[in-house]
Amino acid sequence: MEYISTRGGGAPLNFEQVTLAGLAGDGGLYVPARWPQFSTDEIAAMAGLPYSEVAVRVMKPFVGDVLSEAELRDLCEQAYGRFAHAAVTPLAQLDGQHWLLELFHGPTLAFKDVALQLLGLLFETFLARQDKHLTVVGATSGDTGSAAIDALAGRDKVDIFMLHPDGRISDVQRRQMTTVRAPNVHNIALEGSFDDAQAMVKRMFADESVTDRFAISAVNSINWARLMAQIVYYFYAASQLGSPARQVAFSVPTGNFGDVFAGYVAAQMGLPVERLIVATNVNDILHRALSAGDYSAGTVTPTAAPSMDIQISSNFERLLFDLEGRDGAKTAGRMAAFDKSRSMTLSADMQADAGKIFTSHRVDADDMAMAMRWAHEESAQIIDPHTAIGLSAARAMDIDPSVPVVTLATAHPGKFREAVERATGFRPSLPRRVGDLFDREEACETLPGDYDAVKAFVTGKATPANG
Repeated sequence: MEYISTRGGGAPLNFEQVTLAGLAGDGGLYVPARWPQFSTDEIAAMAGLPYSEVAVRVMKPFVGDVLSEAELRDLCEQAYGRFAHAAVTPLAQLDGQHWLLELFHGPTLAFKDVALQLLGLLFETFLARQDKHLTVVGATSGDTGSAAIDALAGRDKVDIFMLHPDGRISDVQRRQMTTVRAPNVHNIALEGSFDDAQAMVKRMFADESVTDRFAISAVNSINWARLMAQIVYYFYAASQLGSPARQVAFSVPTGNFGDVFAGYVAAQMGLPVERLIVATNVNDILHRALSAGDYSAGTVTPTAAPSMDIQISSNFERLLFDLEGRDGAKTAGRMAAFDKSRSMTLSADMQADAGKIFTSHRVDADDMAMAMRWAHEESAQIIDPHTAIGLSAARAMDIDPSVPVVTLATAHPGKFREAVERATGFRPSLPRRVGDLFDREEACETLPGDYDAVKAFVTGKATPANG
């Protein structure tokens, strides 16, 4: 399998190369040169298999010959052996049509663990082959940071620098990052929004004074390997609900567009996905883009669902690339114009093509709270604010009752105790395995929203690529 940039620059790379690179040198995102295809028989054969085995089958075409099947299976068994539920991503039924896909049974209680536990192992495997040091620089709106830090803390030949918007994530999210005291972990609280932090990360990838000395890589969903691992749970859930003989719809609480794009890839591979519901909060750039063709960034509004408080969704570029016929030059021009104006318009044809599988819905604070109450009172389920946004959107859709609708439950409710308690009157507790979180000492550097300050901090502490 070869990988190409959405902006058309550079030579194709293999899976190992794109995993370590993260972002393409031309500023684009890596995608496979073609989407692998599964037959209905191959999808049907996934029913009843353990999660790690489904992962091997779904990811092997993307990995190619970089890892043998036995090597990939060993990494998957290691990654998913750390999850608290034997099913890894179990389904919970809410009523006759609606289901939750619980993605929060990993070590940091969020869906990011599903991909990042594997990505940490992939980094370690590939770095041992190449004998070089990697500097991971990432931005988080809440959950990516803690999952990445857990996956990489203490690993050889990796330093991780994680930026989060100061004061705009929950106490649990922050402490899951700042209480990890491994010497290769560096937390940065940035004055500004997640979009500001993400822009700094992208700028660092394009800064030759940094990339000439350090091997910079990403753990955000701009890294293809992370997104690849998220494709698996769409196949896993659908196979339990009767796929491929039965279509399934998915509702995805969406900020950076990576999780729902993984569902799009699953559909391109042959999974019969009836619909992908892009559920946004009031930071609704994706809803406006898909419903009206208006992809224009506004000001980020802080909400009780901080992981979705985003106005520029990086992974949307991957969809734009497909919608424009995989023409890297067109995508490069479109993104260059967007960087200047912070606005773009999708053509009628692009909207129509996207609408073949995507629909979207904007959920405000009241509807989010109502969804949390409904899940609690009608189905005895406690859900977090992000999941509630997905569930509210799912219940608002007019979908054939014979089609199961799966809402991705992206975080444990204990990570957002105050918001859950306000909506339901019930204050969820953290699982016992993280119960001492508030007794641990924190370590974090607060920096101004200034690129030079962040660059100086990273380059002053990182290890050069060749040691």
